[in-house]
Amino acid sequence: MFKFGVDSFIWAEVFEEKDLWVISKAKELGFDVLDIAIAYPERFPLEAVKEEVKKVGIEVVTTTTLEPKGNIISPDLDVRKVGIELLKKQIDINNELGSKIFGGVNYAAWGYITKRPRTEEEWEWSVKAMREVAEYAKETGEVNICVEPINRFETHFLNIAEDAVKYCKDVGTGNVKVHLDTFHMNIEETDFVEAVKTCGKEYLGYVHACENNRGIPGTGHVPWKEFFMALKEIGYYGPIVIESFDPSFEEFNAGCAIWRHFAETGEELAVEGVKNLRRIAADIGE
Repeated sequence: MFKFGVDSFIWAEVFEEKDLWVISKAKELGFDVLDIAIAYPERFPLEAVKEEVKKVGIEVVTTTTLEPKGNIISPDLDVRKVGIELLKKQIDINNELGSKIFGGVNYAAWGYITKRPRTEEEWEWSVKAMREVAEYAKETGEVNICVEPINRFETHFLNIAEDAVKYCKDVGTGNVKVHLDTFHMNIEETDFVEAVKTCGKEYLGYVHACENNRGIPGTGHVPWKEFFMALKEIGYYGPIVIESFDPSFEEFNAGCAIWRHFAETGEELAVEGVKNLRRIAADIGE
């Protein structure tokens, strides 16, 4: 059976101690998994979150958008070193929370665009840095680092599943996987099914279920049935998590271009969306 989850972005832009209630709310609403988005690991209330997760009893994964000060495709070696340490801190947090998935834009700073195609140097810088982080993850726990190809307006580095699989292979540690997001796939992939098959069971590590306009999943033109059938075919039964953002957010909306409400609240978007996704999954026997 597929496991459906929700992202903390539905409620909070930067997860702080005041947002601990989100953990029990996700469980109360019937979600199997909570994805806690961690933008700033140095400010994350780890002990409080750890205690609440244990009390509530919900599976947790995490995602991030790498900070510019730690951009691991920066020409500046010192910036890349900061990025490695930030990513290792994220691994530590995942280990403490019992999370087995660390996804998102963790291979380059989110929003960093050079106005030219990715270079071989940038590829080498990121792969080398990620290899060090991935080896650290293997030494300290069981976290899979899942790299998310996103659209061309947010990065020039990884946009499609094919490149993300190549990246995983080049890092070569076995614990770097692909994080597919249907919103970005709708912009960049030519075929949802082929993108899933390109990853296969070996490399697909995580999925975000987002509608083409970031609205309620199941109300747009993402081919959910075909997508779910492809997931079933390759044997992916990891988390399938709904992600969207509130127009009142300040930092992420500038990059994600969220200007209007798609539901009365983010919570309504997630609740109605998971109803649609579970119905579609049931139609294919999941």
